[in-house]
Amino acid sequence: MGKKVKKEAEPPPKDVFDPLLIESKTPETVVLMLSSPETEVLTKACDALYKFASKGDENKVTLLGLGALEHLYKLISHEDPIVRRNAIMVFGIMASNHNVKKLLRELDVTNPLISQLAPEEDVVIHEFATLCLAHMAVECTTKVKIFEQGGLEPLIRLLGSPDPDVQKNSLECIYLLVQDFQNRAAISELNVIPPLLELLESEYPVIQLLALQTLEVISKDRETRIILGEKNGLDCLLKILETNELSDLHIKTLAVLGNCLEDVHTLQLIQQTGGLKKLLSLLGVSTVPDIQKNAAKAITKAACDSEIRKILNEEEVEKCLLNLLKTGNDEVKVAASQAISAMCKNVESKCALGLQGIPQLVQLLSSDNEEVKEAAVTALASLTEASHSNASAVAEAEGIEPLVNTLSAQRDGAIANAVTALTNLALQESSRVSIQSHGIMSALVEPLHSTNSQVQSKAAFAVAVFGCDAVARTELRNAGGLGPLVELLHSKNEEVRRNACWAVTVCASDEPTAVELCRLGALDILEEINLSIKRKNKFSEAALEKLLDNNLSQKYSRLGYLSSSNIITDGFYDCGQIKPGAKFLSLEELSMQELTDRRAIIFINAKPQEDLAVEKAQDSPPPISKIGSKEKASSMVSPVEEKQESSGQWCSLSKSSSREKGSQKGKGKTEEEKAKEVTDITSKDQEEINLENSLWLPPSDIILMDYINDASKTILPLTTTREQVVALAQFVADRMGGSIERDKLHDFSWELHISEIEFELKCNVVPIGKIKKGTFYHRALLFKVIADRIGIGCSLVRGKYNRAWNEVKLVDDFPKGIAGLLLPPQEYIVDLMFEPGFLIKQGSAKADQYKRI
Repeated sequence: MGKKVKKEAEPPPKDVFDPLLIESKTPETVVLMLSSPETEVLTKACDALYKFASKGDENKVTLLGLGALEHLYKLISHEDPIVRRNAIMVFGIMASNHNVKKLLRELDVTNPLISQLAPEEDVVIHEFATLCLAHMAVECTTKVKIFEQGGLEPLIRLLGSPDPDVQKNSLECIYLLVQDFQNRAAISELNVIPPLLELLESEYPVIQLLALQTLEVISKDRETRIILGEKNGLDCLLKILETNELSDLHIKTLAVLGNCLEDVHTLQLIQQTGGLKKLLSLLGVSTVPDIQKNAAKAITKAACDSEIRKILNEEEVEKCLLNLLKTGNDEVKVAASQAISAMCKNVESKCALGLQGIPQLVQLLSSDNEEVKEAAVTALASLTEASHSNASAVAEAEGIEPLVNTLSAQRDGAIANAVTALTNLALQESSRVSIQSHGIMSALVEPLHSTNSQVQSKAAFAVAVFGCDAVARTELRNAGGLGPLVELLHSKNEEVRRNACWAVTVCASDEPTAVELCRLGALDILEEINLSIKRKNKFSEAALEKLLDNNLSQKYSRLGYLSSSNIITDGFYDCGQIKPGAKFLSLEELSMQELTDRRAIIFINAKPQEDLAVEKAQDSPPPISKIGSKEKASSMVSPVEEKQESSGQWCSLSKSSSREKGSQKGKGKTEEEKAKEVTDITSKDQEEINLENSLWLPPSDIILMDYINDASKTILPLTTTREQVVALAQFVADRMGGSIERDKLHDFSWELHISEIEFELKCNVVPIGKIKKGTFYHRALLFKVIADRIGIGCSLVRGKYNRAWNEVKLVDDFPKGIAGLLLPPQEYIVDLMFEPGFLIKQGSAKADQYKRI
């Protein structure tokens, strides 16, 4: 055989490029390589970009600016699994950047990523795809997309992945998704509870914690709680609490159990298995503040249901809460106090908690922590509601003073509940007196100024409760509390407005307070409220009526009517019908006006000047210590002197009258004696003089006093009311110019007479006793004044054109032949002008004529 010839190697095809190794040191070049059709180039480029992006957030921003994401988006669906894997890795690592997430949303990357969660895909793809989705699920719009594109189911399936990173990323994504109510409702149907319970046994704490956080959120739904009970999840949670090594998970475990306690069915299941008793015993021995706090919060939430409160009471949860009050942690005290408030809706719990808890809660009122103070006073308000025993316990624990002090707390909730607790205590007379002795009305002034509607409402309600006492009303008036109370009538809050009206109704029970309320504008505001269909209520109507009933001068001026129950007292004055919107002036203001040609103001005062001085001093705000009665007596005008006093003296009996009279008495003394007297007064009695000068004292009407005395002697002895009415009518007419013939009424020059009195007094205010020629409204007023003093019931009605009349109710005589028949009283108008003493039957033509003439 011949020799073999060695075959020469064939040259490579001309169209094949020889392999080329490229080394790049700039990301721009690598990003350009993402456009290569070669899988090997793409794989290496993606790997290089992953390493570059992993080094920091600045590198991620750099790649974003180079347009790397647009190229990578095309590669996450590449046919080569390695290219696809590396591209998704870059996505996953870059998605933590905010600007990257924004672009990923614009690219709508969620659907391609969800498609990569299929079981056949590589574990690395699962890891970084779920990581990218977890970063993006922070945004609400992405949550919606993941849900709509069916992402929940594959994510739940990946909870069973053997790779802990996949578990963690999937779990974190699910946790973010279930924050949305729609996702939370759908997830219970996807059997998520079993894999979550399995993850509680993971060896990685971060996975356990994420599983508990997810359970906490989804267990807010009742369906999930039922499934949790059916899958023995409650036992699993209790085991975690029993394991000291898992103490870092106890807080979140309690949060899940707290949600379960809100469901009666689940709670009964826990109770039946002994889990509830075990849970409470664990809380009793725990010294971790966060655990104690969260346990108390869980009880608070659960106690919203009456059936649950009953179950908790059966398990003696009160002992646990009382123990928590003894801890040194303020947050635990707050949570325990809140739980006590919630459990108070159960009667048995309220009794148990009040017995031992009230002394502890009272002590907490002195805490420097405002939150602790608020929680404690809220618990006391709940404990004392409709509970006389607990209210007494607060008083016995010396809780009244700290409660009153809490009215100046910084938190509105503390103030409102302190007011509530005090009003609860006020149902007992002894406690009410004690509260008033601590200056409750003065303490309520600041809450009345509050801008918080709840505080305003509670404060106004408290004024109504404590304002039943005259001393308390005086305290409120002197402390300046009526002003803010009147302002609350303007409130747009219906409850505030209603309670303010109620408080005004109560405070208007005495004349000084009613007058002050009117001066502050309460009457105008109430009239405005009562004109509104929406704002008007029974309380506003009652307040207006009560205010006028105790300020009869203003009532008669506004309404032109006083009923038989409206008793005219000293200080009343008739200034005529007031125009709508006009200011109602006080008698002092009217007396200081210059003499005018307007209608005279008729004034009633049958009280000696000395009595007026004492009453005025009593109504004045403190300090009022020693009022020099002797000095006042010497400076006052005696009845005889006043009766004989010349013109110009009546209205001067105001701030300077006493000094003027004193100077008159000093006539005839030497200049040295006068100087010595002035020095003595200045040095010894300066306080009394200053006080006296600051008080305006209305002068006495001695003539009216004589009228009342004479009427009492001559009219009261008469046997029947009819006889008394007739006699009083004649008595009034005799002192007011006698009877007048109808056709000569125009000749009865009463106007000139009144003008002469005004000129004599140099004042528009005229005491009714000085009027000797009176017309209808003078006589009707005098009749009403004397009738009220001697016990004859009559009303006073203002008509038009200076008309006024009195109405009385009398029982007619029995008809002949009928005995013992009880007839209803008939209403009559008393004639005081034409036939004094003649009784005109109401509704008759003659009555109408009397009113119109």
